[in-house]
Amino acid sequence: MPKLEDFFRLDASRAELAKLNNFSAIRFSGTERMANGRALRRKIPRSSHAEFRPARGRPDPVSVLEAQNATRIKELVPVRMARMLTSPFAFLRGSAGIMAGDLANSPRTDLEVMACGDMHLMNFGLFASAERNLIFAINDFDEVLPGPWEWDLKRLAASAAVAALFLGGDGMDAEQAARAVVESYVRRIRGYAEMGFLEVWYDLIDERTILAAAPQRLRKLAQATFAKARARGHIRALDRLTEEVNGEHRIVEDIPLIVRAKHLPDGTPMKEALETMLRSYLASLPEDRRRLLSRYRIIDVARKVVGVGSVGTSCWVVLLEEQGARSPLFLQIKEARESVLAPYLHKKGSITQQGRRVVIGQRMIQGSPDIFLGWGPVNSANGSGRHYYVRQLADMKGGLNLKEGDREALNGLSRYCGLCGWALALAHAKSGDAAMISGYCGTGDALPDAIGKFSLAYLEQTERDHGALEAAARRGRIPVAR
Repeated sequence: MPKLEDFFRLDASRAELAKLNNFSAIRFSGTERMANGRALRRKIPRSSHAEFRPARGRPDPVSVLEAQNATRIKELVPVRMARMLTSPFAFLRGSAGIMAGDLANSPRTDLEVMACGDMHLMNFGLFASAERNLIFAINDFDEVLPGPWEWDLKRLAASAAVAALFLGGDGMDAEQAARAVVESYVRRIRGYAEMGFLEVWYDLIDERTILAAAPQRLRKLAQATFAKARARGHIRALDRLTEEVNGEHRIVEDIPLIVRAKHLPDGTPMKEALETMLRSYLASLPEDRRRLLSRYRIIDVARKVVGVGSVGTSCWVVLLEEQGARSPLFLQIKEARESVLAPYLHKKGSITQQGRRVVIGQRMIQGSPDIFLGWGPVNSANGSGRHYYVRQLADMKGGLNLKEGDREALNGLSRYCGLCGWALALAHAKSGDAAMISGYCGTGDALPDAIGKFSLAYLEQTERDHGALEAAARRGRIPVAR
């Protein structure tokens, strides 16, 4: 029986498609698969997911971050550390590798999905489908890999608990936010378990669906969020990110966050690297997208810092324009490294093209992905290979922006957590066996109770780890940007 990791190598040949006929979801009815999921509770009780104890010999969190920093762009490491120091919530966002090690020691059902690997509240948002509709879904896939569904759910619930304290709440607010994630996930995965495979595949959380599910008092806020996302197109990005020089647009530098560079960190000339990468990237696109891109020409390119966990990896913004028209297109070329889940789930080197891993993972679990989503390696001058994926930088995108101590946001946090739990359930239903997962989850409070307790325990661990980073900064052990 093929595993999800086989999809990274699947070229849809007849022989491979024939193997799929052995897939467990095809051999058993939904009722049988739900019963099999319930049977797993005898082996892994749902109450066991409440457990979190740091493993004996747990690595020092600062040492884990230092090991990651050693392979990142040196001048950006202080920026990454500064961003992670701002709060425990920011620390959690940037420490997916640390939490992956903790989750590896937790109980697991071995029900596999295409796991996001870095599930937290800030990795959801709005984006435009190919049909120009706004969709709500997971929007970060850098760590995607076949893995346990419960790892994603636990990380998301823990992030909800940490966010509640960040917004000024207390322990009760933290547990309520975490439970909102799990309760929504359990309810939605049950609904997907009762749907046909194709029906699940086509399902989307779009504007109309969100408004229908939102209480009356939140609909105006939701509509305002949609309007703001629609305004975030390439034209607005052109005005915000560029200036006109000698009749042509140029990306404005904001050192060290946006830097125009002539070489990659390893010395490869930027022009040479870009040409190599784009040739490989174009080969990953369907013919119609290649023809569409051929109508644009490259105007400018710059390195741009994004996020928290990604700071220090190579990320480039390419400005293209349609010949003879003010019709810009911004592409983001982002480095793809081995997933933080890989050391705990797969043999090292079993997935050889990391950009392809990110793209295929996104296509499998995000309902209507970017039409320019693709991948490409850059072979550097010293022989070491870097892997990248490409997507649009600005295309009707919007996301949550939490501010510390924002009590108004705290009041709506549980609703938002429920929406994120729904989106995670849909992602897992598209790539895994919703019936077995639902059978295991059940319909009562057992799983929300357990993961709610886990989330409070991991909140405390996150605060300790953040404190360790603060101590390292005070001692001068780590470099921190002002």
